[in-house]
Amino acid sequence: MISEKVFRTLIIKVHRLLMLLLALFVITGGLILYYMSNPSFFDFKSEPKTIAVAPVEIDEDRIENGIHVRTGLVDAEGLMLVVNNCTNCHSAKLVTQNRMTAERWNTTIKWMQETQNLWDLGRNQEVIVNYLVTNYPPKAIGRRAVLTDIDWYELNN
Repeated sequence: MISEKVFRTLIIKVHRLLMLLLALFVITGGLILYYMSNPSFFDFKSEPKTIAVAPVEIDEDRIENGIHVRTGLVDAEGLMLVVNNCTNCHSAKLVTQNRMTAERWNTTIKWMQETQNLWDLGRNQEVIVNYLVTNYPPKAIGRRAVLTDIDWYELNN
């Protein structure tokens, strides 16, 4: 049988070996995590690259295919008045989804002036309302067309 002194030395050697393996495992894991966050860490041959980015000027009032690009509004007489007076406070989508008659637009404008601090549009109000009624009139149809010519069948239990 092994003496106690020999047994202790074997245990110490095994302990040191396990500690060495644990240290190597921790160091390797740390290097892998660092490499995942910085992949160029082991890229010793690469040269630093300088990328120049030039600012691109975008014409915000550009018209493409008859549509004002920034707002999505139809290009017609009064477009810029609508853009300048309506889209300062809300999206153009709010304008296009609320298809109204001239009377309802005038009422809505009056409500915005009384409650939402909309400024007096003066003579521009008529041009704005005409633009909206001409290009975004109320739709006569509902959410979907009425179902017709339906061939109903009986469900069997």
